[in-house]
Amino acid sequence: MDGFSYTDIFATKGVEYIVVITFLTLLIPFWLLLNKQGKISRQIRNVLGNLSFNILKIPQGLFYGANHTWMFMEKSGAARVGLDDLLLHITGEVKFCKLRNPGELISRGELMTEIDQNNKHLSILSPVSGIIVATNIRLTENPSLLNEDPYGNGWIYKIKPSNWIEEVKSCYFAGEATNWSARELERFRDFLAVTTKIHTPETSMVILQDGGELCDHTLSALPDEIWRDFETEFLNLERI
Repeated sequence: MDGFSYTDIFATKGVEYIVVITFLTLLIPFWLLLNKQGKISRQIRNVLGNLSFNILKIPQGLFYGANHTWMFMEKSGAARVGLDDLLLHITGEVKFCKLRNPGELISRGELMTEIDQNNKHLSILSPVSGIIVATNIRLTENPSLLNEDPYGNGWIYKIKPSNWIEEVKSCYFAGEATNWSARELERFRDFLAVTTKIHTPETSMVILQDGGELCDHTLSALPDEIWRDFETEFLNLERI
């Protein structure tokens, strides 16, 4: 036909243009997804702040259990019991699902309470045996007291102990408690390195700040599977 010419695209640069266009078609959505994830990660890190040893409150004069509970013997002979600051920095703000009543007997290693954050739970075991003489019902009305003042208004129970001398032997006290808390923070870092690779490898960078510091309230950004691992492999690994 006059005026008609046929060009073989494969004999020109046309095939290269097709490859480039196809590549960009695949790359752009992937880049947008990565950018969105990066933005979310930065937002999470900005909100959470740092979790470092320097911000932890470790009052001297308290006995600290291996499951991150604390005890203080009052003049009345009852021991105030609560959760330590490191555990609360790890979990973030929580509320109570289960609180026991005054008059109940409790044994060391028995379920003391259960804390909840958006349907993610941790079972807290009692560090002491005895009879519960008071339950801090203010915590049900104002759960934030637990994080704001864990060693003061955030106490959970007052327990009249039945085997105090023997049971506090396994607790950490004074300078030993400070050193133990530092080791626990590093153990938590190691725990996260393992469990996030198993369950959510894509979140491993979310829980770290720039410079490698842990994010404060680390567990709040992680799924239920990691909460369960934390309870069994970190919190209650050493049966108290």
